[in-house]
Amino acid sequence: MSNNTINNKKEYKHLTLKEREIISMGLMSKRSQSQIAKQIGRHKSTISRELSKYNKNYINKMKYFPSKAHKKAKKRKIFSHKKPRIPNSNIRKYIEQKLILGWSPEQIAGRLSIDYPDLKTNYESIYQYIYVERRNLIEYLPKQRKKRKKRCLNKKNRKTKIPNRVSIDYRPECINNKKEIGHWEADTMISRQCKSAIQVLFERKIKLIKILKLVDKSAKTMRHGIINKFKRIPKNLIKSITYDNGTENVEHEKTNNTLNTKSYFCNPYHSWEKGGVENSIGLIRRYLPKKTDFALINYRYIKKIEDLINNRPRKCLDYKTPNEMLEYCNCCT
Repeated sequence: MSNNTINNKKEYKHLTLKEREIISMGLMSKRSQSQIAKQIGRHKSTISRELSKYNKNYINKMKYFPSKAHKKAKKRKIFSHKKPRIPNSNIRKYIEQKLILGWSPEQIAGRLSIDYPDLKTNYESIYQYIYVERRNLIEYLPKQRKKRKKRCLNKKNRKTKIPNRVSIDYRPECINNKKEIGHWEADTMISRQCKSAIQVLFERKIKLIKILKLVDKSAKTMRHGIINKFKRIPKNLIKSITYDNGTENVEHEKTNNTLNTKSYFCNPYHSWEKGGVENSIGLIRRYLPKKTDFALINYRYIKKIEDLINNRPRKCLDYKTPNEMLEYCNCCT
């Protein structure tokens, strides 16, 4: 196509308020649509569409209101640029079902293409769909915030009292880069309502979690809890445990002697250094929010929470679940 052809091509422009006033005056003078179109330099079909779209009463009452028509046109233009979020009803239904199960928008978007190869969306669209069109679903989001916020981290340096403590700074690279299975992170959830605690263990590579209810947060109870929870796991899947600097972890050497593991400790108040288990606690808090009395929670419910989280797809696992990865590892051994 030549440059002259491009330059001579007319660009469509919407009717102005002044043009609509001329249309109104022409109709009042009982002029034809062709005559009105010629007066304002438009095609007659433009006048016909204008009268049918923006003034439905024109056919019956033979009246045209330019100001009202102009307002309708501006409103129509605004909404014409807004595409519906998640227009597919099947995707909407899938999103709602998985949100209720505790899945995050990112997990839903990633797993959707696996469960239904013909369907596709992304987590940003899901967030927009929830916050703009389905705000009643906000209660199923991980943080349940009315507005989306960025995470902030506070760093502090404090002293700790753990015997024979090995800093996470000396942890081998095979653990840091998550190339080897069998390296765990441990942490506890406490309740102000009772002495009971919830012990959480997290495997760094396949993202498997183990949850156990404890009668208290003492070092002896913590040690027995870890040993008992690891009884049903193959020994080749238990190689090291990374702790925080709480006093409940002072018997880590006894745990190592029983399980033949190694222990490492985060720097004081650097909880992000064992971010996997911290994130898992955040997931568990959705089922056991703060101020929950752990003494009233039975072991069956704890197991149900563990199964729900271990059957959630993970982006870092190509949207496979931790239980699927555990089954694969067991088959390979």
